[in-house]
Amino acid sequence: MKQLRIRTLAGLFLVAGVLSWAGARLWNSVGTLPSVPLAAPIVLAVIAVVLLATALSLRARLRAQRERRPGAKGVDPMMAARALVFGQASALVAALVAGMYGGTGAFLLEQLDIPARRDQAIYAGFSVVAGAAVIAAAIFLERVCKLPEDDDTEGTAPAA
Repeated sequence: MKQLRIRTLAGLFLVAGVLSWAGARLWNSVGTLPSVPLAAPIVLAVIAVVLLATALSLRARLRAQRERRPGAKGVDPMMAARALVFGQASALVAALVAGMYGGTGAFLLEQLDIPARRDQAIYAGFSVVAGAAVIAAAIFLERVCKLPEDDDTEGTAPAA
């Protein structure tokens, strides 16, 4: 499985942000603007907490297994793979969602004198921060699940 690249996540964030900013300008010209829900940063923060808890649990179990502690539970490879896929998918979606709310928030910064728009800008800012937390937790989970590098640098198989 390929490793997440910060460059890819940043590109998704920027593209989503620019499209969202342009969409917000277009939508505002009609006279309305879709609201940023209060639940958006809360849901993203919950996902970040779940990813972080999964990473810490896996790290502790892998460390106990590596140190051969008595009674240490092993890590099922399929469970680790599922956690890794969940982390990577969460990071990609968080980059898109954070970019979307970032673009909307950037548009709303022009209209902070309206109390409702100010609240929406605050929710959008918290959503971007929570999206960054999801990405950080996903990258940490990916580092925890990373297999040790193979010592065979020449790429030859051992003799039978």
